[in-house]
Amino acid sequence: MKQKKMSALLMAALMGAGAWLTAPASEAATREEIAAIRVESASDFRYWNDDSPTKRKLVRFVEDAVNPKSPRFIPVENRVATFDMDGTFYCETAPYCLQEMMFFHRVLEDKTYQPSKTMAAFAKKIQPKILNKTGLSPEENKRLVSYLTKAYEGMTPEEYGAYVRAFMRTNEIGLTNLKRGEAFYLPMVEIMSYLTNHGFSVYIDSACGAATTRELVAGVIPVPPDRIAASDFVYTSTNMGGEEPDQHFYDRHKEKIVISGKPLIDNAKTRKIFSILNQIGKKPVLAFGNSMGDSGMLEYTLQDNPYPCASFLVLCDDTERELGNVKKAEDLKKFALRRGWDTISMKDEFKTIYGDGVARANP
Repeated sequence: MKQKKMSALLMAALMGAGAWLTAPASEAATREEIAAIRVESASDFRYWNDDSPTKRKLVRFVEDAVNPKSPRFIPVENRVATFDMDGTFYCETAPYCLQEMMFFHRVLEDKTYQPSKTMAAFAKKIQPKILNKTGLSPEENKRLVSYLTKAYEGMTPEEYGAYVRAFMRTNEIGLTNLKRGEAFYLPMVEIMSYLTNHGFSVYIDSACGAATTRELVAGVIPVPPDRIAASDFVYTSTNMGGEEPDQHFYDRHKEKIVISGKPLIDNAKTRKIFSILNQIGKKPVLAFGNSMGDSGMLEYTLQDNPYPCASFLVLCDDTERELGNVKKAEDLKKFALRRGWDTISMKDEFKTIYGDGVARANP
């Protein structure tokens, strides 16, 4: 009975959430257009500037990797590339990551959900900091992470997936004509297509929750769900009670799997290396990130690699077509160069980011 009530409430939220589902049509590249991106040769790139050093280096890297006569040849089974998601091939600046922005909607706007007074008060307190990008304290950030799944406690995976898909139809904040489900960096999608078409196994290694990541990229990015390593949701069953999962007999006639509400197991920094070891089983030869949260993946790729390898850091340094932070980008670039990471300048190398119809709302 309780489960049926929750399903009814979810449907009400998705059908009657008002303005958040009825925003104007986006002028960015649509999900269908993004999914149609195909890059097989260097001449197929459309969204990179011609003088981009990143495009030039990657084309040379791939041409060598697939040429059996090249000393930099990489056997197809070892052509592994890993990509972080938020800030690497998907927007995280408007004003923050998808999962966190969905939390604010859930707690502060979704009329079908009744958060605890403590959760609601916390969301109201930190939302202005997120919107104004003044930063959270370590304790506030820790509490935010703990609430990212608590707000969906009791949902089945299917119900949560439907909620994510509905939220993807809302508009980004600070960028015009851009829905959250379309906020992919088109040049980076081209790189993923190019690598896929040359025998590379492309993986996503993200700090966003696995269930959220899979819904966002499904049917758009050429990465199947079993190649997504991400922060783990903790699930339970409606009849498990105090039993441990490895001791519980699951009766399909009497119970369902639901989100437990326990905090995500955060896939960041060194944990990204563990995800590579446990879920991929091979060291990447290419890795792409955008922050210190990706440092483990970027460093591990370059450590004692038996094959040619490179790590790239995307810099959000564009303040006209994106909500870039020049000072932060400059600091990250200096650090990346010290560590031997290549950098990608959105400002200097991307011909477009989301499509020409997208601009800053308040430049």
